[in-house]
Amino acid sequence: MIIVLRPDATEKQVNHLVAKIKSLGLKPWVSKGVERTIIGVIGEEDIIRVQPLEVFPGVERVLQILKPYKLASRDFKKEDSVIDVGGGVKVGSKKLVVMAGPCSVESEKLLIDIARKVKKAGATVLRGGAFKPRTSPYAFQGLGVQGLKYLAQAKKETGLRIITELMDIRDLDTVLKYTDIIQIGARNMQNFNLLKEVGKTKRPVLLKRGMANTIKELLMSAEYVLSEGNFSVILCERGIRTFEDATRFTLDITAVPVIKNLSHLPVVVDPSHATGKWGLVGPCAKAGIAAGADGLIIEVHPKPEEAMSDGEQSLVPANFEKLMKEIEKIAEAIGRTL
Repeated sequence: MIIVLRPDATEKQVNHLVAKIKSLGLKPWVSKGVERTIIGVIGEEDIIRVQPLEVFPGVERVLQILKPYKLASRDFKKEDSVIDVGGGVKVGSKKLVVMAGPCSVESEKLLIDIARKVKKAGATVLRGGAFKPRTSPYAFQGLGVQGLKYLAQAKKETGLRIITELMDIRDLDTVLKYTDIIQIGARNMQNFNLLKEVGKTKRPVLLKRGMANTIKELLMSAEYVLSEGNFSVILCERGIRTFEDATRFTLDITAVPVIKNLSHLPVVVDPSHATGKWGLVGPCAKAGIAAGADGLIIEVHPKPEEAMSDGEQSLVPANFEKLMKEIEKIAEAIGRTL
């Protein structure tokens, strides 16, 4: 349910209504827009329906949200959400955000070298995996805490914000010490206990779509984070598994405008994991921006042939710099900046 307040509703009236909602054992979420303040009410539908909330002072109208995802929907919030990840970087604003770096953190020297090069090209967030989910148990699993420390040092030297993946609830407190954005990978999109725990933090979360999940399921997973009070959620389209085997996954470009229509949350595209081939990263990155994505997350490595993971889909710094110049032109054409 959504309670739409009148433009002249006072803070006292809002607080009175919130107190009433809480007294019923329901969860109120207040969203202050440009023209209206609305209150989303989450809880037992039978309790909500019988409450005469329309009669409260300051209330203009009460609406039912028919979609199963309440807080993530456009019904709850009409305006696009802009997620502030610190350092002046805001995902969902007119300025596009590019996150770039190696698939896995391999060494401090290499990471800082990559960080400097992607920043020079225009990236504002450094990506790098310290804990790596791998299909094979014998593949490189990441450097763990040492990798996080290398990321922190790279941030200190370059000023880039940091995004890294969280795989296990037990590592949450440690990851929070080092990262600006918590990445929830495709394999953990429906790890609901993990989602609830990151929801209890106020740290920005990048939630990747599962390789066999629908857009509705992605939004329902985002709802787990939102329902715990963390509204700093960024959605990521990274390709889904289809019958096609020419690419690693099938990048669902249509997901970008579809999500934008259904949800207020920002969307970024991951062309590296979607295609699995460095030669396809550029075209798909540009397609994502043209479709309305708020940013990109791209893998970059100076020697892909020596990378400890996903070298085949990593761009060398020179190609990344070239791509950024091309993306800048597309951004300009659709009224955005890089």
